Amino acid sequence: MDSQNKTTVTEFIIVGFPTLYRYGPIFFTCLLLLYLLTISGNVLIVIIVRLNAKLHTPMYIFISVLSFLELWYTAVTIPKMLINLLVPRKGISFDNCLLQTYFFHALGASECYLLTAMAYDRYKAICHPLRYNSIMTRKVTLHLVAICFVCGFFCPITEVILISKLPFCNSNEINHIFCDFPPLLSLACTDTSINVLVDFAINSFIILLTFLFIMTSYIYIIITISKISTFKGRVKAFSTCVSHLSVVLVFFTCIVFMYVRLTKSYSLYYDRVFAVVYSVLTPIFNPIVYSLRNKDIRVALKRTLCKRTSYNNQ
Repeated sequence: MDSQNKTTVTEFIIVGFPTLYRYGPIFFTCLLLLYLLTISGNVLIVIIVRLNAKLHTPMYIFISVLSFLELWYTAVTIPKMLINLLVPRKGISFDNCLLQTYFFHALGASECYLLTAMAYDRYKAICHPLRYNSIMTRKVTLHLVAICFVCGFFCPITEVILISKLPFCNSNEINHIFCDFPPLLSLACTDTSINVLVDFAINSFIILLTFLFIMTSYIYIIITISKISTFKGRVKAFSTCVSHLSVVLVFFTCIVFMYVRLTKSYSLYYDRVFAVVYSVLTPIFNPIVYSLRNKDIRVALKRTLCKRTSYNNQ
């Protein structure tokens, strides 16, 4: 293409699901309710863990940090998605698009590392119960949390720098529900093989390595649980892992499909569907799983509500 026919793109249009925009107000209402439930559920878990001293253990500290992370994870994409459901022009500036992409991946990578740290905590609790309290101290737990965030926010920097140097011309329509690496690469008017390779290497390192570590931890956990003599004891031991394992399987299934591939071509529709799952549904899935399935959190919630009711009646 002749260079004089190229125009530099300074703004992108987020296409989303164009065939559904006639139902914009309906989808806006549904997404807003889901977002409010996500915020309420995750804030509730953070508050419950913070106010109940019995929950100041590594497992619940990790759960509260995960909920705190989900609040920011959803804030990166959902507010803009809500706006796009109502306004006719669904634009986002080039710089804001890169920022959205960076923070979305930084928080996503942090979640991968945090889920790995939670698996390590469960491994130590079940496979090395006698040494657990001396190994997983509060200091070690907070250090692990800090490492998860530092590593998570460092990982996407190279990808963002590389994509910021690409020329974008002619089409500025992002066939996705928010800014992300794959749809941005498809709009670049130059060879992006280096970007695709770098993305594949970084995503494979983050996703596959953490997932492998988590699954290895659970293999040892299952082996240890199988050696427990009573059925009740085996059920009790594994029940502490079910919630975490459920979140891991849902989260990693979606992101492996989305980001571990050596091509910039992709199924537009299915990518957007998977994006809805891991950016909208998974964050609300976490507090439901951890609050409804976890006896300690349910008891702490009832205790907190009872104290609040007694205080108001005085």
